Order: sequence, then structure tokens, then C-alpha cells
Amino acid sequence: MTDAPSGQNVKLQSADDKDFEVSVEVASMSVTIKNMLEDLSPDSDTPIPLPNVSGKILDKVIEYCKYHYEHPTPSSDDKKDAGEKRTDDIIPWDQDFCKVDQATLFELILAANYLDIKPLLDLTCKTVANMIKGKTPEEIRKTFNIKNDFTPEEEEQVRKENEWCEER
Repeated sequence: MTDAPSGQNVKLQSADDKDFEVSVEVASMSVTIKNMLEDLSPDSDTPIPLPNVSGKILDKVIEYCKYHYEHPTPSSDDKKDAGEKRTDDIIPWDQDFCKVDQATLFELILAANYLDIKPLLDLTCKTVANMIKGKTPEEIRKTFNIKNDFTPEEEEQVRKENEWCEER
């Protein structure tokens, strides 16, 4: 089976039965969708079902993919610290894209993972990392509404075991 011709559109169907029509090139930024397209006949009008992604989130994912298809990011292969993941190299458009409520951000992470869109997964995870960076465990719990289920004794034990990683 050959790839669909350039300029052709494909229909994507969200979990809540909303249909989205996008170019094959944009949709193929998702490895998951690209693999599904290879299994379809080129003239198929059948929507590709995406049962793990709501319409609201799929709309955001498509917005991201369209922007990055039209504005490709330079290859990061030449970065000198290839093994080091940075969280301070997010372009302004991506920063604005991630200015959403926490629930939406976490749904975007799940969708990026399911759809296998590595740049979007990296971006959303970096955004969460930046939300955590420099905060105490108590501040992190407050930010993400996490209940502290440690007793004071257990918490002290964990602090002692992890003293080595505390900034002094």
C-alpha cells in the first residue's frame, strides 16, 4: 500500500463522534494515524476513529499539527547536549498553546502519547515540568491538588532517605 497522495484530506473521528477533516500531511504527524492511513485504501472516505481522544482535545491537537506542519521547527539533531532534556527552549507559539487549564493539558499529554506525536508529548511534558520546577513538595501538591497521605513520621523518613537530592 502506498502513502496517500499529497494534497488529499482525511477524516478523523473523535471519541464523541465529532468529525475533523485535515490534510494527510498534517494528520501524518501522528505516527498512529500514519500507520492507520497505510491500512486504508487511498480513496476511502471512512473516518479514522480515535476512541481515546475527545473532540475538544482533537481540535487542539490538529491546531498544533497544522501550525508545526506550516512552521517546521529546525531539527534538534545538532544540539550539543543531545542527552540532556531542556525545559527552557519552548517557542512562544507553543507556550501560548499550552496556556490551558490543567485538565486540558493532561488530556493533551494522553492524546499526544496515544497518537504518537513526540514533539507534542515533549512540549506538554516540558510544560508540566516547568510547573513543578523549583517548588517544594507542598507547593506541588497544592498546584496539582494532590492529597498528602503520608504520616508526619513517614514524611520525615522520606526526607532523610532523599537528603542527597535536596538543594542546599
